[in-house]
Amino acid sequence: MTTTSIAGTTATSTNTSTTTEPVAAFGGGDSLRTGPAVAQPLAAPEKTGSASATPMSSTGLVLMGGGARAAYQVGVLEALADIYRDRGAAACGNPFPIIAGTSAGAINGAALACRADDFVAAVGVLREVWANFRAEQVYRADSFGVMRTGARWLSMLSLGWVIARWRRARPRSFLDNTPLAALLQQLVDLDRLQPLMAQGHLQALAVTASSYSSGQHVTFYQSRADIRPWTRTQRLAVRDQLTREHLLASSAIPFVFPAVPLGLSGATEYFGDGSMRQAAPISPAVHLGARRILVIGAGRLHEPPGRRLVSQDYPNLAQIAGHALSNIFLDALAVDVERLQRINHTLALMPPELRERSSLRPLDVLVIAPSQRLDDIAGRHVGALPVPIRAMLRALGVTSVPGDTRGAALASYLLFEADYTRELMALGRDDTLARREEVERFFGW
Repeated sequence: MTTTSIAGTTATSTNTSTTTEPVAAFGGGDSLRTGPAVAQPLAAPEKTGSASATPMSSTGLVLMGGGARAAYQVGVLEALADIYRDRGAAACGNPFPIIAGTSAGAINGAALACRADDFVAAVGVLREVWANFRAEQVYRADSFGVMRTGARWLSMLSLGWVIARWRRARPRSFLDNTPLAALLQQLVDLDRLQPLMAQGHLQALAVTASSYSSGQHVTFYQSRADIRPWTRTQRLAVRDQLTREHLLASSAIPFVFPAVPLGLSGATEYFGDGSMRQAAPISPAVHLGARRILVIGAGRLHEPPGRRLVSQDYPNLAQIAGHALSNIFLDALAVDVERLQRINHTLALMPPELRERSSLRPLDVLVIAPSQRLDDIAGRHVGALPVPIRAMLRALGVTSVPGDTRGAALASYLLFEADYTRELMALGRDDTLARREEVERFFGW
């Protein structure tokens, strides 16, 4: 008998075969657990050239994008590190030999990968950064910096017909993320990847980005095994030596941060945030050999029942921009999870001999996502942004007026301020510890 709990309701189903039925559970921090009979939610990679699938080397971590929302991931990782230490699992080595990240999740993933020989210490480094964040560490937030980018960008929107021919007045992005490059210099030492792989601490690291030049969604990866690059419709993989430029490209939020040039097939293409056109966010980890995958999201997978109170006013620019960014950053995971559930159910109905011949392979997947709306949390912290940034965002409709949350979604991606990031970290930690028993079963700790 298998019990499935969805949004507080419980149903039972009889399991008549020797293979465990897929189990999905939501609650306490939007979380999906799919059991041992789970298949990947997309076409399987070719079996030739695949990484080895031992219990240790086949555990993967997928970190989604979301700008400042990625602080939630650090809270989840903190709780995992505590459980990992409490259960004496440190002797088992790095719990995530395969890491795939997108946008800010790519930066968090790279920081973990570069310290794969000490998972607890790696999480401690991330915690120190995110718990003490200031916007100035990610983008220019001083008056002069804002005038050179965002203010000029807004001027182009209103006076573009006057100054369109003045090339020097054409900003490349809403904000200047030059400080982020300096932060990456301190946080990420990608030269350690290859030695850590050679020592067996790490199997692979993947970073996704989207090409403005070709329209392709590209997964750049560095691996220990000779894993053959894969190609799917509008997306491909490239084996490469990862650099900080890959991380800057993956985290270049559209319109907000400038595109980054990267070499691809002997040519230079301009790349932006990897969350754009990301149809199957779990796919890279699967292609790199993961059979057990933890996915940490940056937004709720499901809204609670009942209608929310919404503004009756015409949407302002900030509200529309926030809605667009949420579509880019949040929707792909929910769709991939739903596809995963449907395929799981279909495979569970197939006779064992047909499943054996299928190109879909079993996976064990746990998805942890926020139990609260991060937009609502961001709305309480807009006032923490530097004054020049608040002034510029106010022109788009973002306010710190209590009850007016129309611009909160946009702010939630830009609020690299400690008050906000700490609250998200605390939420991630609480959501994970609320499911401690499930986490321990998932990892076998």
